[in-house]
Amino acid sequence: MEERMRRVDPKLLELLVCPLSKGRLSYDAERNELISEKARLAYPIRDGIPIMLISEARKIEM
Repeated sequence: MEERMRRVDPKLLELLVCPLSKGRLSYDAERNELISEKARLAYPIRDGIPIMLISEARKIEM
């Protein structure tokens, strides 16, 4: 995958919140996911588009 596809626009990251917890998200470049520490969920990014559906999120251990 191209490097530019594996980045998230910082302005977009400021606007997006976790749909479950309404908390802030952080970007995990290695896994290409948005992380909600509060909800312990990782939302995938596919083709440069964050998939902000709880049903699509991966549960994470912290």
